[in-house]
Amino acid sequence: MKIVCSQSDLKNNLSLVSRAVPSRPEPAVLGNVLIQATETTQKVSLTAFDGSLGIKTSFNAEVTEGGGITLPAKLFSEIVTRLPEMEITLDVPEDEEDNFIATLSSTSGKFQLTGIDAAEFPELPTIEAEQTLELPISALNEGLGGCLFAASAELSKQVLTGVHLKTQGIGEDNLGDVLEFAATDSHRLAVVAADLNPESAESAIHLPNFAVTIPAKALRELEKIVSDAQPTDRVKVNFDEVVMTFELGDRLLTSAKIPGNYPAYGQLIPQNFIREMIVDRKRLLSSLELVAVLAQRNNLVKFSLDNDKGELIVSADAKDIGNAKQSLPAEIMGEDIEIAFNIKYLMDGLKALSATEIKMQLNEWNQPVVFSPLGGLKMTYLVMPVQIKN
Repeated sequence: MKIVCSQSDLKNNLSLVSRAVPSRPEPAVLGNVLIQATETTQKVSLTAFDGSLGIKTSFNAEVTEGGGITLPAKLFSEIVTRLPEMEITLDVPEDEEDNFIATLSSTSGKFQLTGIDAAEFPELPTIEAEQTLELPISALNEGLGGCLFAASAELSKQVLTGVHLKTQGIGEDNLGDVLEFAATDSHRLAVVAADLNPESAESAIHLPNFAVTIPAKALRELEKIVSDAQPTDRVKVNFDEVVMTFELGDRLLTSAKIPGNYPAYGQLIPQNFIREMIVDRKRLLSSLELVAVLAQRNNLVKFSLDNDKGELIVSADAKDIGNAKQSLPAEIMGEDIEIAFNIKYLMDGLKALSATEIKMQLNEWNQPVVFSPLGGLKMTYLVMPVQIKN
């Protein structure tokens, strides 16, 4: 195998797939990246796989001799990143193919790396799907940006480490034009209803009825893969009972689905509220950032709603250190109340709500509180309050 390509192309594509390389590979070949070159297409593909998450990408190069090899992902990436931005050559001579020694060279010097036979690298899962779904990048960005942060990091609650996707707005033809994203760690819940047919879309999209749970880790990588795409571009999606694939141009992501039933989160969201507050999102976020300095010990922040004054007081108290208090105007309906939250949960949600003003709906101090944007993104963010200890 022999290829000539630009350092930037190899570095960028290597960086993309390397995120699927496991920290403790088993078998050892999964610690490598698979490099395959094809003469007929003049393309080089890179693949990484951790047994659950797989990423494959390809780019144009000068391929004088096709072939394949796997090289240690971390070492290979560190070398390529440090090389100057110029053409580099990757060569696996025929007399070295049994030893799997690759030479990476540029005008500044050369490196030799020992790899593993490409035949030992497992193939990414494939899906024989009768129908390919197409999701707009705009809908994916809305959904992932609005809920990924709320997924659980506790592996003991496996189903909560994923994001649940399902179609909504099912009509008589059993097709939906809204894709709902949901994530919860049992302390908070984020739900986004992404419109598949925004006004700027050239043609309507209607999806068949489906519901899947995908690891948040895989979707974070998908978010990076589509980050430089146009909002009107579409990702091709296929899935079966076990695996889901996402394809955008030369980039492919495969992920195992999370088995089991996702919680019926719709039942957790209260339908009626006796209190409501409308407040400027950026001012509230700024107030939280200020009092967060004194909330570091217990992560606790208190909201005091004053209806008569039309004022929200945000405060934090660090025992034996000090306290902080910020007040800001708010439109308040209902009786006064004091309620406390984990400040990190609040700030995560406010950053995702992306609206000038937000609405906070609540009942009592120990019942779920719902935040939602006024206009724009269709998002519901539910947070469980924390008991205030006097």
